[in-house]
Amino acid sequence: MRKVLSFIMAVIMIISVCTVLVYAEDYPQMQVEVRAKSALLMEASTGRVLMAQNADERLYPASVTKIMSMLLVVEALENGKIQLTDVVTASANASKKGGSQIWLKDGEQMTVDELLKATAVASANDACTALGEYIAGSDDAFVKLMNDRAKQLGMNNTNFDNCTGLDDTADSHYTTAYDIALMSRELLKHDLIRNYSTVWMDTLRNGETQLVNTNKLIKSYDGATGLKTGTTSKAGCCVSASAERDGLELIAVVMGSDNSNDRFNSARAMLDWGFANYSAVTLSADASLITDVNVING
Repeated sequence: MRKVLSFIMAVIMIISVCTVLVYAEDYPQMQVEVRAKSALLMEASTGRVLMAQNADERLYPASVTKIMSMLLVVEALENGKIQLTDVVTASANASKKGGSQIWLKDGEQMTVDELLKATAVASANDACTALGEYIAGSDDAFVKLMNDRAKQLGMNNTNFDNCTGLDDTADSHYTTAYDIALMSRELLKHDLIRNYSTVWMDTLRNGETQLVNTNKLIKSYDGATGLKTGTTSKAGCCVSASAERDGLELIAVVMGSDNSNDRFNSARAMLDWGFANYSAVTLSADASLITDVNVING
């Protein structure tokens, strides 16, 4: 029998409220083959961990880091601090980031919309840095915002040294599969991000610069909604892959795979298992069953 995650939307009858802290030993065991150092499957709406493997091991996340960067950008947009049409001037610092990029030049101008697209789709380090500097005033100030937000989300095993995930000179840039799931879940609460994370191919500079999504599941996995890949020699191949079917959205985090195929196959296996074993239903209470209750000394 398929397990059911029930979402009571019409009438909510609260019997008790409690807070449950989940520790590593409490995570359900991995039910599929995962070729990675660490992995986790989470249900996005409730934050419930469905299965995990070494989910609290601190590892390099590579460009999966940009999930936090994009979260801060989306929050700044929704708070009205910035607009998608704002024009951002790239700094020399942003233009020299290297790695995956859109080859921004010092002084080149692009809109927030274009830079966010480049970050989400092509994992552009220069675009991500330019956005961070625009929001916070400097690269370092933006990284502080990232770490502050991580603490607010309960990401207790995370420290960011930069906004991109580049780790060639970073010694204390780390996070965990569980913490990645937490920030992924928070980002997915903002529907705006799906306008970018679900794009397979696009262009910038009037078609001169082509963008291809680094997350191959966007093209091949039914219901894929995002979210971010990452690859460096230190981190290996990583991904936070999200997908939604029939109202159920899942987040599959993979860290430290030896190659890209193992990364995506592991994420796909977790998502397949989740959709095969869980479903989302909406329950509504019969209004005729709701009645007044006399309360003594009430």
